[in-house]
Amino acid sequence: MEPSKICSTCGRTITWRKKWAKCWAEVRYCSDACRKHKPGASGAAVEAAILELLSNRQASASICPSEVARQLWPDAWQKRMEEIRQAARRLVAADQLEITQNGKVVDPSTAKGPIRLRLNQSHARLAD
Repeated sequence: MEPSKICSTCGRTITWRKKWAKCWAEVRYCSDACRKHKPGASGAAVEAAILELLSNRQASASICPSEVARQLWPDAWQKRMEEIRQAARRLVAADQLEITQNGKVVDPSTAKGPIRLRLNQSHARLAD
């Protein structure tokens, strides 16, 4: 099986390529676009907003990414949805969050359509 990594910007899976054989340890981004648009402080603020909203709910509760976007950018939330999804994927990679569709955990790199965000249930069970 080929090794993989998580993109530092978008949180999607980066699959190994032969051309990266000599520099695989330095690969951090899946594309030039991700390399140019690193998350920085704004990405950390989005991640914190997601975790804050979830911390105010029951451990098994989930939220829609649009709730976070509406809270952060009330007038332009629709244009910022991809930032929320990227932050959610980074939190999945950090083992803090799960992305679900129809109540089932899905791969954040391949999920299409409406998603929900919830705290990682394996951590929630340990806290009980």
